[in-house]
This record gives sequence, C-alpha cells and structure tokens, in this order.
Amino acid sequence: MNRFEGSGSREAKIRYLDGDFQIVLPGSHVTCAVTGTAIPVDELRYWSVARQEAYVDAEASYQAEKRAGLLPTQKA
Repeated sequence: MNRFEGSGSREAKIRYLDGDFQIVLPGSHVTCAVTGTAIPVDELRYWSVARQEAYVDAEASYQAEKRAGLLPTQKA
C-alpha cells in the first residue's frame, strides 16, 4: 500500500514483527513514540517489537532503548 491508496490522513494501526510489520488498520502514517513525528507507512524503517512502537529514525530508536533501560551502562 502506498500513501495515495485512499487511506487519507488517518493514522495506521500496525502490528510490529521481527523484520516486518502487519497493517491491522490502513492509514497513511504512524506516529513516532519518541518525537511525535508522523512517519509515512511506506517510509517506516525503525520499530520495537517488544514495545510495539514506531520510530522516525535510528536516533529515536536509540533514545527509546535508553529510556527503557535496555542499554548497557557506560563508564568512563
């Protein structure tokens, strides 16, 4: 599905899987869980299966992992 196939400007409902995702309710975009940015469905590249969240880019994904406490602590 692309953004011009009649899903309008509504938010899609997506089930995030390992390496893929399943569209549950068609829409034009999803919302980044960290930044609140709208992400066109056809540009979605980053998400968390465990938290079922989408991220606009790698930095937002990193921040979500950090916020969830899933990164090893770094000592200088």
